[in-house]
Amino acid sequence: MAKKQDQASEIKSDNVQNSVTHFSRYLEDAKAELRKVTWPTLPETKKATLAVLGFVAVMAVILGLMDLGLSALIKSILS
Repeated sequence: MAKKQDQASEIKSDNVQNSVTHFSRYLEDAKAELRKVTWPTLPETKKATLAVLGFVAVMAVILGLMDLGLSALIKSILS
C-alpha cells in the first residue's frame, strides 16, 4: 500500500516538473519567434490605420443606407 502511494506522489511530482519544463520551453520559443518578427515602421502603421478607418467609414455609410432603405421597405409593406 505504501509503495502505491509513493509511486503516485512520484508521478505527481514528475507531472508538475514536466509542466513547468513545457511552459518554460514555450516561453523561450515565443521569445525566439518574436525576435524574428519584422515590425512595421511608424509611417507604415499610420498608412494602415488610415486605410482601416477609411474602410470602416465607407462600410458604415453603406450599411446605414441599406438599413434606411430596408426600414422604409418594411414600413411600406406593413402599413
